[in-house]
Amino acid sequence: MVRKPAKMYRSVTKRAYTRRKYMGGVPGSKIVQFDMGNLKTDFPVAVSIQVDERCQIRHTAMEAARVNMNRKLIKDIGRMNFHLKLRTYPHHVLRENKQATGAGADRVSEGMRSAFGKAVSTAARVEANQKVFTCYTTEANAEKVKNIMKHGIYKLPSPGRIVIEKKN
Repeated sequence: MVRKPAKMYRSVTKRAYTRRKYMGGVPGSKIVQFDMGNLKTDFPVAVSIQVDERCQIRHTAMEAARVNMNRKLIKDIGRMNFHLKLRTYPHHVLRENKQATGAGADRVSEGMRSAFGKAVSTAARVEANQKVFTCYTTEANAEKVKNIMKHGIYKLPSPGRIVIEKKN
């Protein structure tokens, strides 16, 4: 079955469906790591991606953004000069009512009868102005990190902005 486009799952419509205990066959999350880089150093600058709208972000989109930013950060500023953190977890289970197509589909497909759907993916529900990714770094690398984080916004379904915070 073809994977549906992400725009179908972007809007937050109903209550969150998170009780995995009662459902079978929930696909696992593709997110490999939530903390990358130098985890031991305390960096003075935090550069974050903040989403502008309330939406659902699929685990595949978060993983694509994470891989993209992590690779560019390692290449441009080095593994020991940053700490990248993914701040959301995909708890919400997305369901899809699969329809048969082709010859004999009218005999096989149930249409909208008992259209609860089968678990196909997971997503994180984020509120407006919530931080999704944060990268801790030095003041010298803050501008490079800001440009790299812009590439991560392009992978997410919601428009976002970069927020820079400095420790006192």
